[in-house]
Amino acid sequence: MKKHIPNSITCCNLISGCIATYFAFNGKAEMALLWIVIGAVFDFFDGMIARLLHVSSPIGKELDSLADDITFGVAPSTIIFSQLQNMAYPTFLEPLCGYLPFAAFIMAAFSALRLAKFNLDERQALGFIGLPTPANALFWGSLLVGFGKELQGYSWGLYLILAGILISSWLLVSEIPMFALKFKQWGWKGNEVKYIFLLTCIPLIVIFGISSFAIIIAWYVILSAIVKQSPVQK
Repeated sequence: MKKHIPNSITCCNLISGCIATYFAFNGKAEMALLWIVIGAVFDFFDGMIARLLHVSSPIGKELDSLADDITFGVAPSTIIFSQLQNMAYPTFLEPLCGYLPFAAFIMAAFSALRLAKFNLDERQALGFIGLPTPANALFWGSLLVGFGKELQGYSWGLYLILAGILISSWLLVSEIPMFALKFKQWGWKGNEVKYIFLLTCIPLIVIFGISSFAIIIAWYVILSAIVKQSPVQK
């Protein structure tokens, strides 16, 4: 019986992603983001429970990737799709206004590719290579919930979102090492980057609220890139 518990939690993640996608298609970005966060909670616990119960299985690994692509790939892409349907289009792009929103789903495809690579990549036990799909989903959900209305009325908002889709898709499958918030011990030495990141997140959350998560994820990517290039970390 216990071997089915982690997979049941994973299915709850998948269902959360489906619900998030429903709300996203109906233009309710706040509710979509809420269900993405709920899915992330299930995603956190399914692996933990599997390890605690010693019931990890190949089917659980594949099911987890499928659920993650729905919750962290399709759902945020749908939020972007709905946003692009309500954007101000410059005159020369008006004939394409019925088609450009579908560009959002490029990110869902790259999320699936990132998850497939992750399953085969043995380098990502203690960190990540490329942007994790939950972080990417949280970035877009927070960005469009917090600043979606501001972006709608300006043509540069359209360009920003389209460029963001391409950048996110590249980051998902990039070879940029990104740190994970996993602690083997709680001391400062060896955890400097993690503590600096967490400490800088606190004022951002206080100041910007829900919109802060977009800023936090952007800061996470920048900090990971800095650490990669720092001679001290090599």
